[in-house]
Amino acid sequence: MTDERVRLWEPEDGFAWAEGTMRLLGRLTGASNGTFLVEVTDEEGTARRCIHKPVAGERPLWDFPTGTLAEREVASARLSARAGFDVVPPTTLVDGPFGMGMLQQWIDADRLEQWVRIDPPGRTPPGWFAILEGVDGDDNDVVLAHADHEALRRIALFDAIINNSDRKGYHLLPVSAESGEHSMTRVWGVDHGVTWHQDDKLRTILWGWAGEPLRDDEIGLVTLADEVIDGLDDLISADEVTAAHRRCERLLEDGMPLPSDDWPSIPWPPL
Repeated sequence: MTDERVRLWEPEDGFAWAEGTMRLLGRLTGASNGTFLVEVTDEEGTARRCIHKPVAGERPLWDFPTGTLAEREVASARLSARAGFDVVPPTTLVDGPFGMGMLQQWIDADRLEQWVRIDPPGRTPPGWFAILEGVDGDDNDVVLAHADHEALRRIALFDAIINNSDRKGYHLLPVSAESGEHSMTRVWGVDHGVTWHQDDKLRTILWGWAGEPLRDDEIGLVTLADEVIDGLDDLISADEVTAAHRRCERLLEDGMPLPSDDWPSIPWPPL
């Protein structure tokens, strides 16, 4: 595919340009919806790799309105940026060669094993939460665990607000960076299409802090998120905005959510 002109529908946080060109680099064949790796060059000549998910490539779902997943991804990124979570890569809507869709900055991630692991029963180390027991492909008993780490807890809180129904392990992208004399790691979250539903649908592997009260900094994040949500009404429905406000209220009152008895609490596959 040759370079094609693209236009942002609305400049978003992290995407301040209006028009550019897009070159198709490849397709992520393991994705359930049409997902493409592209290179986008903006008006000033800056090129960046991105993930592009056209609305035309979205698979219809029984519980989400058809053709809305791209807007839900942008709503999640907007909340992340404007409420101070900073856990979603820059994301916007773009009109490109495949029609309207989501465009998100590509993240070169480190290995996930430092955050999510599978152990034999009884072998989960200190500093980890054992979340799920099951069997592997060889019929061996295993335990899925995630690290007790601030970066993951922030994503778990963020997911509770956006009602994420698909927080799999490989939707977590850790990135190491040098800061002065120290190495630090942040974790990005991706794949936020099945979010913001008005019914409670939280499915995640990050249940390690279930039922814990919010800390002061987390109360601040949720309070600011509650203020930002009204600015998402161009991307999600009025009922979904109202439901998001209710989730913020519950978080402030009850702390981190507990798994539901009415809805599967773990996505499948969990990784």
